[in-house]
Amino acid sequence: METITVNESARYLETAALLAQEFAKDAAERDKAGGTAKNQRDALRESGLLNIHIPKEYGGNGQPWSLVLRIVRELAKADAALGHLYGYHAFQTVLPHIAGNAKQKEHFYTQSAKNNWFWGNSSNPIEPSLIGKRQGDKYMVNGHNTFSTGARDSDRLAITWYDDAEKTTLYLGIIPTSRTGITINDDWDGMGQRQTDSGSVTFENVVVEADEVIDFTESKGTPLATFDAILSQIVLANVFVGSAEGALEEAKEYTINKSRPWYLTDYEKAIDDPFIQRSYGDFWIDIQAAVQLVEKAGRKVDEAWAQDRSLTEEERGETALLTGAANAFGTKVALDVTSGIFQVMGARSATRKNNFDRFWRNVRTHSLHNPIEYKRKNIGNWVLTGEYPTPTVYS
Repeated sequence: METITVNESARYLETAALLAQEFAKDAAERDKAGGTAKNQRDALRESGLLNIHIPKEYGGNGQPWSLVLRIVRELAKADAALGHLYGYHAFQTVLPHIAGNAKQKEHFYTQSAKNNWFWGNSSNPIEPSLIGKRQGDKYMVNGHNTFSTGARDSDRLAITWYDDAEKTTLYLGIIPTSRTGITINDDWDGMGQRQTDSGSVTFENVVVEADEVIDFTESKGTPLATFDAILSQIVLANVFVGSAEGALEEAKEYTINKSRPWYLTDYEKAIDDPFIQRSYGDFWIDIQAAVQLVEKAGRKVDEAWAQDRSLTEEERGETALLTGAANAFGTKVALDVTSGIFQVMGARSATRKNNFDRFWRNVRTHSLHNPIEYKRKNIGNWVLTGEYPTPTVYS
């Protein structure tokens, strides 16, 4: 069990808060421009935050998932794309731990910490399209993935492929992003999350070496092997809640300094209007509830993660329920807050110059890839039958 000190955690959170302050300065402009947030990604590299979750024995800082998730939320207050990139980086780095053997776990953790790798992925679980042909002890991978996360400017890519068109056997590999044959296309056209480097990736005779293919022998059939879905869901829940917190803060500043009272009232300032006050009260209350739920779910993730290969199906199921609930409620609150702020800021707030709609666009874009109705259904089924959600890439 890693020894964690309060001072260490506070220092990392302070670093994240300072980064978020810097990221916020041009977040609106960068959202309009899209593309790769190169300077900001390099700032994350230099911050020391990329390796905090890697166990100390492998060169990391041994921090818990709950801290990583708080950092995700802190970054997302300023820029949901960067919060997403950081959270998914952490999630990708533990894939060899979750799915691989002990030697691969040690190798990828150690090398990632030593080289300060920034991880991305090119894997589409809904429409898997890569085919890998065995050539000796290697694989030759070809195909085109329509989605990725953080692929451009990453150091390592987690990729998945099948051995034939009938999708008989699934493989997972960790490869250098610079590997010959990989083309990361600048074609991400989402209305939100515009700097998540989520465009398509083309693979043309890409070699995956034998030691880069994750060995499922030790993980197969264990609840930990399906923990990747839980991590992705709680990362996104914190992106959504952080977006709501950031939207509320910017809206508050605008209402205090720029909003005008409705002309049919006698109020001198917009902040004196009881309807505006009531709306801000509702926003704040809902966000506090969402924060408490994501933090409770984060602590549950810590407990489950500490079990490692000893994790039981029941413990995995309990964790999936809480993370699913946090994701579903966080999505609902974030969509309500990020769209509702315009009503309390007033007509002049709804300009492209202000770009306040980026908060809503970011949440709306990613929540469509992550529909909450099925999480609600899974949780409702558990309430009625006691059956835990079936492990999938989204539950």
